[in-house]
Amino acid sequence: MSPWQVLVADDHAIIRDGLRKILADTDDLVVAGEAANGNAALQAVRERDWALVILDISMPGRNGLELIKLIRQERPRLPVLIFSMHHEAQYAVRAIRAGASGYLSKESDMDLLLPAIRKLVAGGRYISPKVAELLAMEMAPHSEDLPHTALSNREFEVFSRIVRGTSLTAIAQELSLSIKTVSTHKSNILHKMQMASQVDLVRYALEHQLLDNQPHD
Repeated sequence: MSPWQVLVADDHAIIRDGLRKILADTDDLVVAGEAANGNAALQAVRERDWALVILDISMPGRNGLELIKLIRQERPRLPVLIFSMHHEAQYAVRAIRAGASGYLSKESDMDLLLPAIRKLVAGGRYISPKVAELLAMEMAPHSEDLPHTALSNREFEVFSRIVRGTSLTAIAQELSLSIKTVSTHKSNILHKMQMASQVDLVRYALEHQLLDNQPHD
């Protein structure tokens, strides 16, 4: 039987190389394609069938939650494993709801990677205990009382960059938006979360473990 063919989409060559070497040591999995940005990933998904996409949630071009949805539109049955530097509290629940089949932090024990991949290519889902806990918390009564849950996916992507200190100009470039649109998103975020300034947003992100130590993936 031919090995399952995996597409790796990550803008860091060291991550792509590492995943290729890990899968090369198996008999049932192989990295058969790579993409360094979101547009290339979407094009690769359109061009052929894959057993699995391993996807970084923050890349140049199309990225994040929007990219997950676009991949699902192109290939509804194609499993997507998010492999991200962002810890679970920041993006996992939104990624799963956007259509990802699993979420694994790059800081996780690498012994989890191959079992997660194999579970997804077999048609299952990979939900870590931490992600399961987060999903349960969101289903609990009054979970909607947390201000950040009122944000749309796009607003949350802008929010996550603002609290990491990314300038509005850089956010516009990363998300392929105009500065005016990003400014409007920022105003909407402050209004929805009933906060007065960026400092308030950063304080909130720290209190709710929504801020990681990386400027980007």
